[in-house]
Amino acid sequence: MASNFLIVLVTAPDLRTARKLARAALEAKLVACANLIPKIESHYWWGGKMEKSSEVLLLLKTTRPRLKALQKLILAHHPYDTPEFIVLPLDSGNRRYLDWLQACVKSKI
Repeated sequence: MASNFLIVLVTAPDLRTARKLARAALEAKLVACANLIPKIESHYWWGGKMEKSSEVLLLLKTTRPRLKALQKLILAHHPYDTPEFIVLPLDSGNRRYLDWLQACVKSKI
């Protein structure tokens, strides 16, 4: 069932950091796939003023049972004081893709 699967959004300050986070999540078998989208421009409030910065967006594909461990890993290794960690549920998806995703994160090797 697709409701067991999630996409997690995380921003990172640069490609090196994003790659490090993606690799750690993949090695821990907490995600099946990490897409890195470089050169996004973020505009946000921080410390009472409007800021903007160049960032990399990570799209992490995982399952509900692995979510808490993934969040713990990202927060432990992220350089930001308050890293983005936003979870989006899936309503549906290609069954073969979801089966693959499930198999990749089912258990630690």
